[in-house]
Amino acid sequence: MLLANEWEDYEIIGVSNGMKLERWKDIYLLRPDPQIIYNTSFDISEYDAIYHRSNKGGGYWEYKNNISNMWEVKYKDLTFNIKIMGFKHTGIFPEQAVNWDYMINKIKNSNRNINVLNLFAYTGCASVACLYGGASVVHVDSSKGIVELAKENVKSSGLDSKPIRYIVDDVIKFVKREIRRGNKYDAVIMDPPSYGKGSNGEVWDIEKDLYELVRLCNEILSDNPLFFLINSYTTGLSPNVLSNILKITVNTKYKGIVSCGEVGLPIKNSDCVLPCGIYGRWEKDE
Repeated sequence: MLLANEWEDYEIIGVSNGMKLERWKDIYLLRPDPQIIYNTSFDISEYDAIYHRSNKGGGYWEYKNNISNMWEVKYKDLTFNIKIMGFKHTGIFPEQAVNWDYMINKIKNSNRNINVLNLFAYTGCASVACLYGGASVVHVDSSKGIVELAKENVKSSGLDSKPIRYIVDDVIKFVKREIRRGNKYDAVIMDPPSYGKGSNGEVWDIEKDLYELVRLCNEILSDNPLFFLINSYTTGLSPNVLSNILKITVNTKYKGIVSCGEVGLPIKNSDCVLPCGIYGRWEKDE
């Protein structure tokens, strides 16, 4: 498991009874997590806001203290905006710091210009990392509002003068257009949801559509690609599924190294780790 253990502005204070108490700089949030199926003696009663799940789906935030709806946290030299959002989200996934570090190091050590395509790019934390590493980025997400938040993250990190294009579109439609245009990328990142709908009603189902999307992206990789990264939070999906897809697509055309596994977060004053998702990577064999 890759452990995101280099944060200063974020930590999991404790977990119990399906909930995790998190510190985001100086704000404490209590949120449900499906991986916490056990109880501990930790007292999770002190927090600034709590997210309540509804039995009918979704849920709502309850504020115990008066806090801002948006504030900044730093990860090393990167700055991100935390925003209280629907369905318990905060706009960033702190466990992804391990992938931000990976992308920054790969790009910086490549000693060449790297063009990155970030699909299902959400609020742009990976885009920020790639820009910081020195790459140019095409950032694609189907939600206009979410893309606006990505722009705020890029600006907060002082990278708004760097080369980035923001595209509001269905990712499969966009990739197919890039194939027709002959555009190429040295690196591809994707963080596909389990299920979703685009702005024009396009339906995404990871079990039906992920392989085809990766296969299409294989056609827009440059002659000398650097890496291909897939993240997933889909329950029940094994990391080896992502590895297998990369092996029969990208690694068939470009021989390199394929790896996969889990990402997680440490729990303060505990030897336990909270699992937070899976990844699959292809990278150039240096």
